Amino acid sequence: MRLFHLLNLLLNFAAPALGVALLCALVGRFSERKRPARHNWRAYAAINFIAGLAALAGGLWFFGVDGKMATYAALVCAVGTSQWLLLGGWKA
Repeated sequence: MRLFHLLNLLLNFAAPALGVALLCALVGRFSERKRPARHNWRAYAAINFIAGLAALAGGLWFFGVDGKMATYAALVCAVGTSQWLLLGGWKA
């Protein structure tokens, strides 16, 4: 496998986690206007991205293949929970 193909494979593996993390961070930033944000939206996106990558890697390990719908459901749950924790959702 050439370096280009490996890089393409890794970027395509991480793309769903990046998309969900950015979407959650931006929506979370604009939905919480009552309280000032504790961090920059980029920090939220980075933490959500790491949580999403962990969910995707766990799905790859558990199922042995990439692209299962259960893995994507775990991705959404992991990123949503991460965003909820970052915004202090349990305090509301």
